[in-house]
Amino acid sequence: MWIFLIMAFQAMVIVAWSSSGSPAALFEEDVFRSVLSIFITQAFLNFLQAALDVILSFNAWRSLKFTQILRYLLKFAVAAAWAVVLPIGYASSVNNPTGLVKFFSSWGGNWQNQSFYNYAVAIYMLPHILAALLFILPSLRRTMERSNWHIITLFMWWAQARIFGIPKLYIGRGLHEDMFSLLKYTLFWILLLISKLAFSYYVEILPLVEPTKVIMDMHVDNYQWHEFFPNVTHNIGVVISIWAPIVLVYFMDAQIWYAIFSTLFGGIRGALSHLGEIRTLGMLRSRFESVPSALCRRLVPSSDTDTENMETSIERKNIAYFSQVWNVFIESMRTEDLISNEERDLLLVPYTSSEVTVVQWPPFLLASKIPIALDMAKDFKGKDDAELFKKINNDDYMHSAVIECYETLRDIIYGLLEDEADKMIVGQICYEVDISIQQHRFLNEFRMSGIPSLSDKLEKFLKLLLSDHANVEVYKSQIINVLQDIMEIITQDIMINGVEILERAHLHSQSTETDKKEQRFEKINIHLTEYKSWKEKVVRLHLLVTVKESAINVPTNLEARRRITFFANSLFMNMPRAPKVRDMLSFSVLTPYYKEDVLYSVEELNKENEDGISILFYLQKIYPDEWSNFQNRINDTKLNYSDDVKMELTRQWVSYRGQTLSRTVRGMMYYRQALELQCFLESAGDSAIYGGYRTMELAGGHLNAHAQALADMKFTYVVSCQVYGAQKQSGDPKDRSCYSNILNLMLTYPSLRVAYIDQREETVNGKSQKFYYSVLLKGGEKLDEEIYRIKLPGPPTDIGEGKPENQNHAIIFTRGEALQTIDMNQDNYFEEAFKMRNVLEEFLKSSGKREPTILGLREHIFTGSVSSLAWFMSNQETSFVTIGQRILANPLRVRFHYGHPDIFERIFHITRGGISKASKIINLSEDIFAGYNSTLRGGYITHHEYIQVGKGRDVGMNQISSFEAKVANGNGEQTLSRDVYRLGRRFDFYRMLSFYFTTVGFYFSSMVTVLTVYVFLYGRLYMVMSGLEQEILESPSIHQNKALEEALATQSVFQLGLLLVLPMVMEIGLEKGFRTALGDFIIMQLQLASVFFTFQLGTKAHYYGRTILHGGSKYRATGRGFVVFHAKFAENYRLYSRSHFVKGLELLILLVLYGVYGNSYRSSSLYLFITFSMWFLVCSWLFAPFVFNPSGFDWQKTVDDWTDWKRWMGNRGGIGIQPDRSWESWWDGEQEHLKYTNIRGRILEIILVFRFFIYQYGIVYHLDIAHHSKSLLVYGLSWLVLVTALLVLKMVSMGRRRFGTDFQLMFRILKALLFLGFMSVMTVLFVVCGLTISDLFAAFLAFMPTGWAIILIGQACRPLFKGLGFWDSIKELARGYEYIMGLLLFTPIAILSWFPFVSEFQTRLLFNQAFSRGLQISMILAGRKEKTATQ
Repeated sequence: MWIFLIMAFQAMVIVAWSSSGSPAALFEEDVFRSVLSIFITQAFLNFLQAALDVILSFNAWRSLKFTQILRYLLKFAVAAAWAVVLPIGYASSVNNPTGLVKFFSSWGGNWQNQSFYNYAVAIYMLPHILAALLFILPSLRRTMERSNWHIITLFMWWAQARIFGIPKLYIGRGLHEDMFSLLKYTLFWILLLISKLAFSYYVEILPLVEPTKVIMDMHVDNYQWHEFFPNVTHNIGVVISIWAPIVLVYFMDAQIWYAIFSTLFGGIRGALSHLGEIRTLGMLRSRFESVPSALCRRLVPSSDTDTENMETSIERKNIAYFSQVWNVFIESMRTEDLISNEERDLLLVPYTSSEVTVVQWPPFLLASKIPIALDMAKDFKGKDDAELFKKINNDDYMHSAVIECYETLRDIIYGLLEDEADKMIVGQICYEVDISIQQHRFLNEFRMSGIPSLSDKLEKFLKLLLSDHANVEVYKSQIINVLQDIMEIITQDIMINGVEILERAHLHSQSTETDKKEQRFEKINIHLTEYKSWKEKVVRLHLLVTVKESAINVPTNLEARRRITFFANSLFMNMPRAPKVRDMLSFSVLTPYYKEDVLYSVEELNKENEDGISILFYLQKIYPDEWSNFQNRINDTKLNYSDDVKMELTRQWVSYRGQTLSRTVRGMMYYRQALELQCFLESAGDSAIYGGYRTMELAGGHLNAHAQALADMKFTYVVSCQVYGAQKQSGDPKDRSCYSNILNLMLTYPSLRVAYIDQREETVNGKSQKFYYSVLLKGGEKLDEEIYRIKLPGPPTDIGEGKPENQNHAIIFTRGEALQTIDMNQDNYFEEAFKMRNVLEEFLKSSGKREPTILGLREHIFTGSVSSLAWFMSNQETSFVTIGQRILANPLRVRFHYGHPDIFERIFHITRGGISKASKIINLSEDIFAGYNSTLRGGYITHHEYIQVGKGRDVGMNQISSFEAKVANGNGEQTLSRDVYRLGRRFDFYRMLSFYFTTVGFYFSSMVTVLTVYVFLYGRLYMVMSGLEQEILESPSIHQNKALEEALATQSVFQLGLLLVLPMVMEIGLEKGFRTALGDFIIMQLQLASVFFTFQLGTKAHYYGRTILHGGSKYRATGRGFVVFHAKFAENYRLYSRSHFVKGLELLILLVLYGVYGNSYRSSSLYLFITFSMWFLVCSWLFAPFVFNPSGFDWQKTVDDWTDWKRWMGNRGGIGIQPDRSWESWWDGEQEHLKYTNIRGRILEIILVFRFFIYQYGIVYHLDIAHHSKSLLVYGLSWLVLVTALLVLKMVSMGRRRFGTDFQLMFRILKALLFLGFMSVMTVLFVVCGLTISDLFAAFLAFMPTGWAIILIGQACRPLFKGLGFWDSIKELARGYEYIMGLLLFTPIAILSWFPFVSEFQTRLLFNQAFSRGLQISMILAGRKEKTATQ
């Protein structure tokens, strides 16, 4: 890849340098001949690569076979030969050669027709042509890898695919995709590379060529410092300064182009897979009629007994099955308190619709339809039935509601009546209604003016039927009275011939008494109200009649809306049809757990932070609607919960909104509940389902036992609680609480299994030894009952990384063909559990000759509503787990395993090394190595978005930064790993590009982005300090054509990094609508999302770069709590000092120097245009942690932070002193990476430090006291001043240590003499030598970087400085620098904290999402006083 980019860059520069500058110049003979020199560049780069292979593998030669060593040497020899032959051939083909070309030309001789170079290039390209042929024909490559022909064996040996004579390569064999997949990702990258190269040519390279030519033709000899190379031609220093940043941008902007193309292709593919077609309640309502059939098509197994039934019969069957699944889904959301009782009733679907002639849709679709229809009928003036019924039939839901209401009311009244004459009256009325509608004379037979009074009475009647009653007789008489009123209104006020019906009923009953309406409808079956199914019918009718407002906003909870719309939308996406439960693949779920929260205790719920805020109070304000629903549920008089039960339920309610183990276990156990329900539906049969069979209520014991047994066979859940045994025996209250909560989970969920590592001491041959076991437990009569115990060879978590080893030891206890890995911060949803057997069918699909080995699932980030930071992180993570992984899986075919909740093909992986590589340090990011391993061993990884699993993310600034640091460290280790090396070597070119830019390349590009800023500013510093920029800008030729200004303006191209947020915008647009996406993007910018992402860029670059340079990554615990507390200044300083603050201050000094020393000859608008993005980066790096810190600008907290920071800086370190207690301990810890680095790392560190010396060298020649002298003596004198100052500081330090206690007078005299000496020297310098005040500030900027460089060199050479006795001096100098940095950072914070409105604005900024949902975070941050007022 790098060779290709370098060759392309060289070719573009040659073409741009031509007289026309047009790409058409490539066809000119001279230009084309010059472009052919790119093969010489390739030969030299190949030689460099071969040399590096020999050097870097030299230490391993002792373990290599002779044939492998021979291959390294032969490759080196061949590369060296081509590096000589091609330059000679090229020189021989150039007319009138000069210089170096003439030298090579004398070697090449005079070949016939000057074509030796062409022949050489043709021969040189033969292997590449053969590689291209194998790329186009992947099946041929696969055949060659398995062939035993000697000639092919030799060829594959040369290609490093075998050890000579032995088909040795098993890892990385067969990584070639089928032809169609290859064409897709090849087309993707060809289009991307064309766009990238065209942009680079026209925007980056071509605009620089003319200014470069002008600058190279200029002669500059008026330098403003001592120039070591005054005779260098063509102003090569200026050319390098201008071109270096552009070259770096050229190498990294492919990452930006990848973001653009992945956005476009990912968006198109998401749209084609029907993603986001149902994203609002309005869209759901419009397509709800097709949801039941879609559900049955996807989630109900095909039946052998299916026949060609009537369409209406199929629809009713679909509705019957749909109601079983839908209602349990809705009930689960009620149990989770996402919806209220009223919303639940509006969302439920009747279990059977056999008693009415129309489909019974959920009431939220039919709400307000009956009142509207009644108003329509009442206000209708004509007598034409067709016109009225046409209005009603125009709305399908209104038509369905009217029919259902009529038929349900008829059935309810008919069921209540016991007297046959009464029933006959009702039957006659209904007959009149039906016949009048059929004969189109309904409006002639019935008066619509009586409708309002009938509606009122009917509402009263239904309300009465649903009410509770103490006295049955009174209740019965009330019902009879209202019923008689209803019948009177119908027969007297509405029906024209209603009296005749009553008279016929009177004659039929052969009554001797006169017809009295009071005697009718007195006999009713009051016991009917006790039946649940009948009562549900009344509830539904009551909702249809009484809900007069549209239920368009039901449910109101945003999470409930999201789940309903996603579930409905997923039914229309491409997913395999569900098999029967007995035929589905069995699977296990594995969750690693260490010491995280299981269930919050009562004390934790009510424990208040420094602001007086408890977790319970915080969640009540964050989720007010869910808290209200919860209160209604636990205070239900029918359930009659005791206070202890209510408190336990409150603990659960809080825990289910945090990132706790109990939340994860509840979510994963939905799989078992879903399997039981699916088994019930299959066992019950069509007739029972069609007849309204209710699985959870009416299932018999045998059927229930059968379903549970089948669910146990198909599903296993193992939680690997690594230290469960230690927690059980611990005396610590926290550990004991975790143990008891885990035990309660086992007892609550009998199918849950817990694995842990048990440590025992046993006596062997009279000696006590420690033995380790993997133990599996279940809940039972004896609480935790041991099932299995397996002896281990040693302590696994001491040998490898904790989390992967925790998974590895427990994987033996999982069962089935598939294994889903679920992290401790994840959740699951009942409706998604229904689709598990569908997604498992994906394992049976094959792509070419390979079946999937890992199924990737999408995640929903459920922590996005807590704060603006959580929202940023949620959007970023959501875009990665959706559009990012969608494009990785197809068409790029480089999706790996990026963490849970992917599903592994269990047998494949446990026979190929497991699901977690666990070596210390190198496998810090153990997740992705599982994907690497699967791919290298012939696996195939897919991604599916019709099913989702919840996931929590870090929600505080410090948590997020720790997480980003951990991932950046992990990517640094990946870059150094052999897995990445193997994949990079075995993938074809285009798939390798996909692999690079989507894994380590992203972090390398982040590092290059930051490096570009450094190179740009140091180049500008060189030009300003040397005077070259002034000379060039003031030159008439430059001044007229603005050449250098154009060149400088070109540098702003790297500000295009903003385009990296495109995937986020596209995914929000797909799933929520592009208007919402645009609004969210604008709101994010107003909430300083760019500041946040720029800050995280620094985190990625720092930790990735440090890992590449020194290694030594480590796991960083991020914490998963609720973050609304204020982080102290000292804590932020510890976290970000080296990664952001130091670098930010360095860039700040560079910008100040560039602005100040070039201000006299450069326009301020040009300066701002060039450096705007850099000022933004500096401000972000220096102040983002404080902007995003709750109460970061509260005056009292600012004062407390300063006191805390001073105490921390002053405390002495030592053994056992934690870094958060003492600056010295922290400072030692920050150098830990240097303790274990090799000599290469130390040398590179020192080389990088040398950049700090340029400040002093440049500034001292611009001081007034230097009197424009360019002598090297000026620089030497500046070092004398610096050394003198350091010696004085050392004397004061030694004096304080030696004389400060016992010889106070001597110490004071020493300080007085030093002060007098200092004042004398300064007076002489001001009066005699011409020192000015500005010189003092300039000298400060000159000497501060030099001092910092001395500190860094001292750290890198710590053993040497300790031996020389200078280490304490280095430490004290570093302490002084830390004080200065802290003061510089703290001053703006203190000033802003003085103004109260700044703190209010910050609160609004941090918690805007909460405000927009009617929350009052200000109450949370206001503390105890506000809390008391609200209570």
